Amino acid sequence: MSATTDAAHAARAGRRMRPRLTPATRTGLSIAAAVSLYGLSFGALSAAAGMTFWQTVALSALLFSGGSQFAFIGILSGGGAPAAALGASTLLSARNTLYGVQMKALLDPRGARRLLAAQLTIDETAATAMSQSTDAERRRGFWVTGVACYTGWNLATAAGALLGDVVGEPEALGLDGAVVAAFLALLWPRLRGAEPWALAVVAALVTALTMPTLPAGAPVLLAAVVAIGWGLASRRRGDAGPEEASSDSPDDAATEEARR
Repeated sequence: MSATTDAAHAARAGRRMRPRLTPATRTGLSIAAAVSLYGLSFGALSAAAGMTFWQTVALSALLFSGGSQFAFIGILSGGGAPAAALGASTLLSARNTLYGVQMKALLDPRGARRLLAAQLTIDETAATAMSQSTDAERRRGFWVTGVACYTGWNLATAAGALLGDVVGEPEALGLDGAVVAAFLALLWPRLRGAEPWALAVVAALVTALTMPTLPAGAPVLLAAVVAIGWGLASRRRGDAGPEEASSDSPDDAATEEARR
């Protein structure tokens, strides 16, 4: 009987001694694994688009924004001008500015950590941090996701660039569809409600209708401008709503008083 009890105590002690992965840590590591696959695809596609190994590695290390990087090489591989590629990439990265404001309020980084947090602020880190229930888990989710994604993305980019140089045609491995898959993966979680779907359809139509007449890369920029205009108009409507409601309230009060 004592042996059984001792074994049970030892098992419980062993479980307590083993490090426990928190929900934020598990989520961050899972996302990093998926992001690394995109990095492999990006490296191969970048090499196929004509970028050198070191150019590809530098782009991932410095820009570190999957959608923007895919847009950059997608425009270059389609014959677009570097300026158009840079413009589309910059517009797609603008959303990280909004994430940065939220992450600064959440993390309050100081010194060198502020620069590191700015570099690691992307869709995945912001989504992981904001989906947690406590401040400690939010901070843990941000840093675990950021460091794991940055490491995995850059290592996979280097491997993909080497693979692209050897294979020469990523299409043979089916990696040519990675750009479409990456954009869909980034877009799909945001298509919640009628308005996001409507905006996605309008942007797709603008891109498809202008591709035959505009230079390569310009349709993407035009669709981005349409999306920004849509967002500004929606914000103005949202701001006008409360004002209209407040302006109606005195009239309602006067009508009620007259009835009395």
